[in-house]
Amino acid sequence: MKNINRRDFLRFSSALTVAGAGLSTTAKAVPDNILSPDRMGVLVDTTHCVGCRNCEWACKTSHGIPAEDIETFHNREVFKEFRRPGNDSYTVVNEFENKKNELLPINVKYQCMHCDKPACVSACIVGAFTKQENGSVIWDTDKCIGCRYCMVACPFQVPTFEYEEALKPDIHKCDFCHSRTIEGGIPACVEICPVEALMYGPRTELIRVARERIRRNPGKYKNHIYGEREVGGTSWMYLTSADFDYLRFPKHKESTAPGVSESIQHGIFAYFVPPLALYAWLGGIMWISKRRKELVNETEQEKQEETK
Repeated sequence: MKNINRRDFLRFSSALTVAGAGLSTTAKAVPDNILSPDRMGVLVDTTHCVGCRNCEWACKTSHGIPAEDIETFHNREVFKEFRRPGNDSYTVVNEFENKKNELLPINVKYQCMHCDKPACVSACIVGAFTKQENGSVIWDTDKCIGCRYCMVACPFQVPTFEYEEALKPDIHKCDFCHSRTIEGGIPACVEICPVEALMYGPRTELIRVARERIRRNPGKYKNHIYGEREVGGTSWMYLTSADFDYLRFPKHKESTAPGVSESIQHGIFAYFVPPLALYAWLGGIMWISKRRKELVNETEQEKQEETK
């Protein structure tokens, strides 16, 4: 067997890296992240919400998730525990005590916020997640490899994973009813809301409406549109009469969520081949070190035999 010296190994590593760089131009996973000024959004006015949970039923039925009759969703016993969106409920409504009027509890709908600059899109190493021009954040099930980086990256802890599915587990979250909105429709939850607590429209128009409501009713609303600026802005925005941290909204600054992880993910994991070259290079270094020790031992043995 021909020995491979250090020069041969470095030459091999360089060739592999160059080949990897060439292939990476076609293999890299570049996410679409289109931020249109005309993107759509939803304004949630929690002072209007009555907690009927029709939105939960409409979400399930529009996404093919099994659901009981809509009347069963009017059972308020469910509000005894705080709930999060899950695999079988892309949106949920929770109820909070109204400290100003105990007869009018505060009901809040939760779902994916559809960030303007989504951390899930940035974290996805295979480009399965994309930010669409109309504001929705969707994912391609066929591309998803189940790494669950999106779950870790999400600043609102929304995506969930089918741990119980052994063969083909999938990520789940609200998709902004993309199949409906891309055709000019409105999200199912907005369509069914009986009290117009949800308003769908151009994001800039929703912000204008929200500011006008606050201006006209300063005693009714907190002077804060949640989602206007948090993590760089989201497609879903909220008006409330209570502090947002009391309603269990996470505190976020205006800086976008991807942050440092974006440079790491896109610099290393967005390419499949360079990491392969990196692993080959590290493996080669280990092989050279091991081979050097073997040569030293062989030389010492030869010297010992000569002196006998």
